[in-house]
Amino acid sequence: MSYKNFRVETDSDGIALVTWDIPGRSMNVLDETSTNELDAIVKATTADAAVKGVVITSAKEAFCAGADLSMLEGMNQAYAKLFKEQGETAANQMLFDQSRRFSQVLRSIETSGKPWAAAINGLALGGGFEITLCCHYRVAAENPKTRLGLPEVKVGLFPGAGGTQRVPRLVPPQDAMTILLKGDPVTVEKAKALNLIHAIVPAADLIKAAKDWIKGGGKAVAPWDEKGFMLPGGPVFSKAGMMMFPAGNAIYRRETYDNYPAARAIMSCVYEGLQLPIDAALRVESRYFTSVLRSKEAAAMIRSLFLSMQELNKGARRPKNVPPTKVKKIAVIGAGFMGASVGYVSARAGLDVVLIDRDQESADKGKAHAQKVIEEQIKKGRAKPGDAEALLARITATADYAALRDVDLVIEAVFEDRKVKAETFAKAQEYLKPDVIFASNTSTLPITSLAESFKDQGKFVGIHFFSPVEKMMLVEIILGKNTGDVALATALDYVRQIGKTPIVVNDSRGFFANRCVGRYVAEGNEMFLEGVPPAMIENCAKMAGMPVGPLSLSDEVALDLGLKIMKATEADLGPNAINPDQKKLMVEMVEKQGRLGRKNSKGFYDYPEKGKGQKSLWPGLSALQPKQLDPDTLDVEELKQRFLVVQAVEAARTVEDHVITDPREADVGSILGFGFAPFTGGTLSYIDFMGTKKFVELCHKLEAKYGSRFTPPKLLEEMAAKGETFYGRFAPKKAAA
Repeated sequence: MSYKNFRVETDSDGIALVTWDIPGRSMNVLDETSTNELDAIVKATTADAAVKGVVITSAKEAFCAGADLSMLEGMNQAYAKLFKEQGETAANQMLFDQSRRFSQVLRSIETSGKPWAAAINGLALGGGFEITLCCHYRVAAENPKTRLGLPEVKVGLFPGAGGTQRVPRLVPPQDAMTILLKGDPVTVEKAKALNLIHAIVPAADLIKAAKDWIKGGGKAVAPWDEKGFMLPGGPVFSKAGMMMFPAGNAIYRRETYDNYPAARAIMSCVYEGLQLPIDAALRVESRYFTSVLRSKEAAAMIRSLFLSMQELNKGARRPKNVPPTKVKKIAVIGAGFMGASVGYVSARAGLDVVLIDRDQESADKGKAHAQKVIEEQIKKGRAKPGDAEALLARITATADYAALRDVDLVIEAVFEDRKVKAETFAKAQEYLKPDVIFASNTSTLPITSLAESFKDQGKFVGIHFFSPVEKMMLVEIILGKNTGDVALATALDYVRQIGKTPIVVNDSRGFFANRCVGRYVAEGNEMFLEGVPPAMIENCAKMAGMPVGPLSLSDEVALDLGLKIMKATEADLGPNAINPDQKKLMVEMVEKQGRLGRKNSKGFYDYPEKGKGQKSLWPGLSALQPKQLDPDTLDVEELKQRFLVVQAVEAARTVEDHVITDPREADVGSILGFGFAPFTGGTLSYIDFMGTKKFVELCHKLEAKYGSRFTPPKLLEEMAAKGETFYGRFAPKKAAA
């Protein structure tokens, strides 16, 4: 029998080699066709007496990248349709049967009576890794790039084809919970140490090693199907189990604030499943998986953190009329922390980089930053010693603007001051070749007004990086009124080259990300001035799903920078553009108390010397509050809502102002750029999943109590009246090929 996604070849020893190779795709993914064909292969090889064993491998560079999540989105759509036509019971049964199917196929491998060996030639994630776990033997090829793991929790799901049951039956419970709840893939060496795989061999010997195991009498029985099987950490109700599970619950609460149904389900699956025989445990897992798949959190996270991010990374907003561009050499003007970091990530991606600053010493400091970062990576085992030499050879530090003559792209990263930037543009333009694209890394100043200092405004664009550049995955590309298609395409191609995720926004003060996160920080300040205890402000923000509290974020950004932006906004737009009480607070902190934030170890927090303890809220804060409220009288849910609503309202305003034209960019940008509660799917998904009408009602309630910052824009009122959603009204365009 022939298959579309697999090849099956049986050798003279009776060993069937099953090679996974989906046509037309660079990676294998687990889709409906692959599941059906794998099921047919298991049945055929089990029934064929001539087959003594099976080896499964991949013809691609990777084994499998995981499940095709668009298939799961399709299952949810089918669920909604059946729910409407036949009711909840029928819809639930259909979803349970469909989501359980792959789990049953994998169990049939395990119980086939024929030994199966997984020959893992490269990356194996999610459902792909679950296939290997149901094989009786797992051998991996030596490859420093290979990662194995179950990252489903990162998109609001969990391993639903046996992952929550097989991993804790192979690995001690604490390690198993870390693998499942964090979702971070591991190297083949770590996987072997954890007992997730049995052997590592040179790539050339991979298939032979798998076949040799079968020929050597490999047993076709999983450990948990053997009589007398003992769990690696002992029974759940043992001394070790009782030390693990209650503490695990506490850690789960601390890390998630119970915002993630998938993480909660993992805890339940492992706890309940380890008390049952494997088949009953797999049924329990499937029931939890069905429940989580129906959650709005899973729907939101799959859409934003997988489907939308994938589409944006593939160039959904790239102008189709511009041929592909490849940036080979860039210049970064301004070798301070931000510019040096941009230079580093560009050199890491293989680009030649010229770092320019006012003098050679400053430029050299920028290059030294790159050296420091790569050396830290080597210490952590994330880079090889030779990588440092190669990377630093690609970076040229200089004070001579003549070095701009042969670059393809210039990124200006000088001080956030119009005059300084204009002087930089004037100096650079003398040396630029005619077709070079010029980008400003400004974080707040409108691109259109900055472009007025540049000769050819069509070649001027904003490329806004987020700090720390080495870690932050988002890059905001800002279109000025006169930015041309070639400038946009070049910026998008460059961002793709350096492995970041781009969003494209139209020009405005603060663009998208800083407008929204500015509201978050300001809301923290408002609460502080109202008399909410500082610790409560920080904790409620984290309970709402934000990665750090607003006071902590202010310190990280730097309080003096916040004050400068406030003053610049006031100078440009007048006194009504800022909150005078918040300005007064910042003047007190920065100019009178000398508290600039983390950079001088004094801000809302006190910072100890490195390695000497944790930061703590400055005891002097209460003296700066006009009054102190009793925490027992405050509504925690309302405080949490204020943090999310104030950002979501601002995101809706950016749509009304045509800064955001595609809801995917608001959602992906808000999660990657400033950590907006990932379980919501992002700022606009937060509104859509709550329901526009309900959200507007909540806005009016908060507006009546706290003021106009919660006033919903006319667009939102109109959408609420019509029952519209952002993804319905502003349906995203299909990704470019």
